[in-house]
Amino acid sequence: MEPTEAAPRKAVRRKWLGTILIVAVFVGGFVVGDLTTSRHSALANVAYSQLKLFGDVLSIIQSSYVEEVNVDNLVRGAVNGMVQTLDPHSSYLTPEMLKQVEVETKGTFGGLGIEIGMKDGILTVIAPIEDTPAARAGLLAGDKIVKIENESTKNMNVMDAVKRLRGEPGSKVTITVARESLPEPKAYTITRDIIKIKSVKSRPMGDGIGYIRLTQFQQDSHQEVNRALQEFLKEKGGLKGLILDLRNNPGGLLDQAVRIADEFIESGLVVYTDGRVEAQKTKYAAHKEGTYTGFPIVVLVNAGSASASEIVAGALQDHGRAIIIGQRTFGKASVQTILPLEDGSALRLTTARYYTPNGRSIQAKGIDPDIVVTDGREPPDGHAKILREKDIERHLRGDGEEAPAVAPAPQEEKKDDRNGVKKESPLEPEVRKEDAKDPQLDRAVELLKGWEIFKSRFIDRKKAS
Repeated sequence: MEPTEAAPRKAVRRKWLGTILIVAVFVGGFVVGDLTTSRHSALANVAYSQLKLFGDVLSIIQSSYVEEVNVDNLVRGAVNGMVQTLDPHSSYLTPEMLKQVEVETKGTFGGLGIEIGMKDGILTVIAPIEDTPAARAGLLAGDKIVKIENESTKNMNVMDAVKRLRGEPGSKVTITVARESLPEPKAYTITRDIIKIKSVKSRPMGDGIGYIRLTQFQQDSHQEVNRALQEFLKEKGGLKGLILDLRNNPGGLLDQAVRIADEFIESGLVVYTDGRVEAQKTKYAAHKEGTYTGFPIVVLVNAGSASASEIVAGALQDHGRAIIIGQRTFGKASVQTILPLEDGSALRLTTARYYTPNGRSIQAKGIDPDIVVTDGREPPDGHAKILREKDIERHLRGDGEEAPAVAPAPQEEKKDDRNGVKKESPLEPEVRKEDAKDPQLDRAVELLKGWEIFKSRFIDRKKAS
């Protein structure tokens, strides 16, 4: 889920955009003179010729197509196609889709409970959300959704797929999934349910260690984290170490990520954004008041930690406030702004890139953990089944990232004589049970316990002397 900024009221937005454009033309004309004026004129002529082309095509379809066409559908289809030439996180939202997005930020909706994206032109499961119908049905990260009901997903974008997958709780939907370990696609009929994502889960781990899991950044996530921290501080002996679990957290609201990171940083930058429009060049600074200090922090991440999760992990890592454990993160460092349109629809447009306090751009790169610890549920880094930002079609290229090379011609795959799958089958992720082993969490607990031993033996002794 993208770090999202709320848009102002429509009238204010249009006035603001108009002001920016007027100022840009005026300043450009003043500084550069006739050269700038002629350049703007040339650009206007190019835009006019392209709009004329659009008008001509629309007119021909209206007058000559074999059946009468709905002009609204044609225009919306054209707008949707135009936006789809941009990065995969920009999209055109119909009024119905916009309502879905608004509901999503509140954490409650009817659906299956999966995060999806496009890989190699195929709708792919990024991660099933724990304790949802999708997870209980056995859907796995890397599954390719080839059909929804009886309709192929070949030409279906993510928002269209989301619209089809969501629905009234109690209703059923059948999806067909291709998986490398299966000899043929498998159909799953799943009953939709109310997907109420509790964004913060917490529990004491013993020995003064607190555990907070953030499943996504919703509008009340900061308050819930603060409430959990207060509960830990009330425990006997206080809070001696914190584990912040951001694994498989797809992101969410930018302001919530900034506020949560600010809880642990006394001063300096949390994150900054940079875009073409001046209003998108923003610095978010930490505040000393109310900062939680005096205990070490370990942050858990994996390939499913994206966007707002990477903002928090990157800020704490750059400030030396936390040790990052796990696997390299997803690598999405762009901000989307929802811009309302006159008819109740909207554009969700990528308007800025974000950077960590030290100026790192993690777009298409991700955050490398300080201590790499693999998890038996997911394949090793570099395996085809792990979907990251760099694997998504049309992704916004990161700093220094080269344009994708032309794909080599496909070669004949080695087949197994028995069931037609590759001989070297991938590791199969497992749905974790509460009592299952968790090597990343175990390592975090060991590290914090070791810190307490070191502190009591050496640091406190040194202070006493």
